[in-house]
Amino acid sequence: MKDIVILGTGGNCLDIIDAINEINKDKETYRCIGFLDDNQEKWGKKFLNIEVIGPLNIAQNLGNSCFFVNGIGSQRNFFRRNKIIQDTHIPLNRFETIIHPTASVSETAQIGKGVVILQNVTIASNVKIGHQVMVLPNSVISHDDFIDDYTCITGGVCISGGVKVGKSCYLGTNSSIIEDITIGDQSLIGMGSVVLSDVKENSVMVGSPASFLRKTTNE
Repeated sequence: MKDIVILGTGGNCLDIIDAINEINKDKETYRCIGFLDDNQEKWGKKFLNIEVIGPLNIAQNLGNSCFFVNGIGSQRNFFRRNKIIQDTHIPLNRFETIIHPTASVSETAQIGKGVVILQNVTIASNVKIGHQVMVLPNSVISHDDFIDDYTCITGGVCISGGVKVGKSCYLGTNSSIIEDITIGDQSLIGMGSVVLSDVKENSVMVGSPASFLRKTTNE
């Protein structure tokens, strides 16, 4: 079994525990030894009977036999996921890719390191997913899509074929993306939005059809 530590303690992190438990039902693969979180008030507390053992910056001190999975990512911090992860100084090869057993992933799909794919996700043929991407339950990523590093795809998102999603994006719950368009880096698609044309980088898009609301903040 691999010892694994989860970065963060939010709802995504608890869903990751569920995914790990389901994986272990088929084959004992992971032993979760703790969470890391920078909120000092959480240190020593337990979530789903697993202790928060300290801040993110102790990750590099936990030994080479320990592996990691990142659960940090929300509409408040999606544009900083890369920096949050890089500041831990954890090598990419020590991040595990967690795929819930109920997810359907095509044999022709390419999945990067540190990816999280949760319940009932569908990933179709020739999809390419970069490193540290999070895909939450019931989302559909259609044929020939490309999802770049650090992006968060939340629950119930439907991405049509041939779409390119940039780095550090956030696609809100139940949003839909028409085929063959590009969404620029660090963009946010609001929940329930329907995107019918290319999105420039650092854009917040909302509505049906989606229209530009403002620039994202990356400070």
